[in-house]
Amino acid sequence: MPATRPARRDERLGLFGGTFDPPHIGHLVLAEWACEKLSLDRVLFIPAGRPPHKHGRRVSPVRHRLAMARLAVRGNPRFRVSTLELERATPSWTIDTLRAIARWHRGERYLIVGGDSLDDFRGWVEPEAILELATLAVAARPGTGHSRARAWVERRGRVVWIGDPALDVSSSALRQRVRDGHSIRYLVPDAVARYVTRHRLYR
Repeated sequence: MPATRPARRDERLGLFGGTFDPPHIGHLVLAEWACEKLSLDRVLFIPAGRPPHKHGRRVSPVRHRLAMARLAVRGNPRFRVSTLELERATPSWTIDTLRAIARWHRGERYLIVGGDSLDDFRGWVEPEAILELATLAVAARPGTGHSRARAWVERRGRVVWIGDPALDVSSSALRQRVRDGHSIRYLVPDAVARYVTRHRLYR
């Protein structure tokens, strides 16, 4: 079965995009949290091929981020990794991804984002069109999800608030730990930690 598609066209589908450089326990816990809160059948982890919000920053090669994402989700039958954005030569705009998925998926779609992403959402490419194709599932962290951003999406009726598992882990902090010579064990799945060491990433 292609990695970009769920098993059924009518599944309740969560879409979780990111750079995943590296994927960590915060990503996995949030995806599991969303599954429980929204009764999702599947979560697609969608690594960005050319993340537009990180233009000019160093990002690990696609092959490494894809391999780590696949290692991270291994063992959870509801989690899959999509290569959809990795196959594009253009920047990874969310609206393009949703339109591609909508061609073959007819069930409920939830775009899983953090509260910090919600604050920037009106500046995304075609935010109104995004809300026509998916409901925002927002995990609002303390200090994020500003009232004006909340009000804007709520007026459009395509947002659900799923709370936050409150794990303060970030990929940037993990990369810095590796550069500083510290362990990232238990902050990422063991298979991901071994991959980072074997390929000498972030050093």
